[in-house]
Amino acid sequence: MKRFGPERSERSAGPSRRGFLIAASGVGIMLGFIPARLAVGAERPLSEPQALFEPTIWYAIDRQGRVAVNIIRAEMGQHVGTALARIIAEELEVDWDQVTINHVDSDPKWGLMVTGGSWSVWQNFPAMSRAGAAGRLALVAEGAKLLDVDPATCIARSGAVHAGTRAITYGEIVTRGDLRRTFSVEQLQAMPIKPAADRRLIGQDVAALDIPSKTDGTAVYGIDATVPGLVHARPKLPPTRNDSKVVSIDDNAARAVPGYIRSVALEDPSGTVPGWVMVFADSVTAAERATDLVKVVWTVGPSAKVSEKDIQDHAARLIADPKGGALVVDDPGLDAAFQAAGSTLERTYTTSSAMHFQMEPVNALAFEKDGLFEIHTGNQWQSLILPTLAKALGRPEATIILRTYLLGGGFGRRLNGDYAVPAALAAQTIGQPVKMVLTRADDMRFDSFRSPSVQTLRMAFDGGGLVTAMDHHAAAGWPTEVMVPGFMPKASNGVAYDPFAISGADHWYNVGAQRVRALSNDLANRSFRPGWLRSVGPGWTNWAVESFMDEAALAVGVDPLVFRLRMLDGTGRNAGSPPNAVGGAKRQAAVLAAVAQRAGWETALPAGSGLGIATTFGQERDMPTWVACVARVRVNRTTGDVVVERLTLVADAGTVVHPDGALAQMEGAALWGLSLALHEGSEFSNGQIRDTNLNSYTPLRMGDVPDLDIAFIPSEEVPTGLGEPATTVVGPAIGNAIFAATGARVRHLPIRPAAILAALASASPR
Repeated sequence: MKRFGPERSERSAGPSRRGFLIAASGVGIMLGFIPARLAVGAERPLSEPQALFEPTIWYAIDRQGRVAVNIIRAEMGQHVGTALARIIAEELEVDWDQVTINHVDSDPKWGLMVTGGSWSVWQNFPAMSRAGAAGRLALVAEGAKLLDVDPATCIARSGAVHAGTRAITYGEIVTRGDLRRTFSVEQLQAMPIKPAADRRLIGQDVAALDIPSKTDGTAVYGIDATVPGLVHARPKLPPTRNDSKVVSIDDNAARAVPGYIRSVALEDPSGTVPGWVMVFADSVTAAERATDLVKVVWTVGPSAKVSEKDIQDHAARLIADPKGGALVVDDPGLDAAFQAAGSTLERTYTTSSAMHFQMEPVNALAFEKDGLFEIHTGNQWQSLILPTLAKALGRPEATIILRTYLLGGGFGRRLNGDYAVPAALAAQTIGQPVKMVLTRADDMRFDSFRSPSVQTLRMAFDGGGLVTAMDHHAAAGWPTEVMVPGFMPKASNGVAYDPFAISGADHWYNVGAQRVRALSNDLANRSFRPGWLRSVGPGWTNWAVESFMDEAALAVGVDPLVFRLRMLDGTGRNAGSPPNAVGGAKRQAAVLAAVAQRAGWETALPAGSGLGIATTFGQERDMPTWVACVARVRVNRTTGDVVVERLTLVADAGTVVHPDGALAQMEGAALWGLSLALHEGSEFSNGQIRDTNLNSYTPLRMGDVPDLDIAFIPSEEVPTGLGEPATTVVGPAIGNAIFAATGARVRHLPIRPAAILAALASASPR
């Protein structure tokens, strides 16, 4: 069946459901086939399907020895395909110029399709390494047979099996061989992979496979998707996200727009887009103009009166009630430690609503053909939105397929694939292909933005200033509770919680007795749809923890670096464990010490300038990427303006698979952290987000980019994630640097000049 879309991206529309799946079922290495697909970075398509050796679902080899690696992770600028293909190619022993990547469509055989949480390389490294090793063993065995030699005398190198001076290429083995070796699940799990010293591709500089198409214009994004005979659409959005209902539609003025077709109120059984009116036209321009002229009367619910202050006040009340929430960490003896403390410290930290503002506004093309309902769009979490689409359309999930495209920015917005639902409903309603593109303002009003948050932290000290207990309470909207509650574990008190809204609070410092309480801000959850934004919870938890660590150090008269290092002692539950957290807090201490030395921590600075330090461990304790940052800032005491002159970061992410991509991830994450610290931030008001375009929502501009000094700790440990950790460490480093420069302590993100001036007015002279 021909796939609708630009000719340059045409491929088979029906995903293959056959094959013998090493990763999924362990049945093993066999001849199989995979449909020829668009292979990013390929100059020519793979050979005919019957000429392919498909040892696993993850890759196929053709008669020329070329390897196509299947990528189930979304590409949004992070070069994930390049990183994952390296893992296969390393163990398979093929040269990089023989490798292409293929971003696949949704299909149950791929398992969980999600790109977020810095999970991609971390989760895929073991399975893909073993898949590559299994394929290599099968090729060596068959190559030895064709060479009539003992397999023990053979080695695989550069896409060939070598036996002394003789060799046979993988392409020849695929052409002439009988590749039917199988491996059990147990054999695959025990499959040895290369020791780090023998790696020839991982960690080396190679070209990213997806860059050429992005620079020559052949890359296809969701917004590029098209089919013959489609109708364009733009939504008329209701006043609130969750509780609006259409009363009437007046399209008299819109009828004067050339190309306008009609307007329809969508009926959505899934509840994803209540109150939406879809405006149809024969062009994007006509749809945009007509939508502005369509008049709709809605009834609205109570969220139309909710403000940011209401949400934050509600969060503070939740924290004040000791009975609510999930006890994520609940060590015995905490209350006793506070009662016996020589001194205590308590502080509250807040963050504003923060938007995604990805450069490609959300969009989707939808239609039904040959019994399948196709959605063409960029998406980070196909497995999440497919059940919702099935409910909305009233049809089996197996008859719905998401076609994969590159994303013009994701940052967590496209984890929530809600934008596919209205496009699909619109296509179902009018019985034609519909392409829906939101304007920038529509996109922001429909954004699943990062919830505002409130956190209160307490610390207890003994008579000598040593920490004996720490208490952390965090309240915010919970995206996982709203969109995928099945992902929520239960805390020690039996209450389910959103791990993505509290990660980071369960830190690696030895603080004696510790308590972490996570509270769902139900008012936020009802008023809008909280979303995942690059790093999610650690965007606020690390702001609080690392700002508080500086304040605690000041309270006991200890240098902030020394204060942190003495608590990163790696004892008890902070010792770490294999496979992902070997070394524990000791590795975090190492990056902290390294960044301090690299940044010249004890260097004297001019008046009005200061250094601030912060450290974190990435996303979760079971996938820690240790990161530390020193920010150098200059503060204008008259205006409150802050100039960030330099950011120094050191990371330990274990084995770095794709160095150039890792550096790019750190750079981008650090700059977004800076942007969220000083420039970004909006406000929820009257059921809507205040800022809907980049004239009032002002991310970091090029002229404000500081010098960046980024280094990685060499490591042979398990690779962990790099998409997000640097985002969360920069904000508190800047806040701490502002205090070092001026004595003004700020406790709210984003940090505005007015807040600095207010803090200066109340600060002690320095």
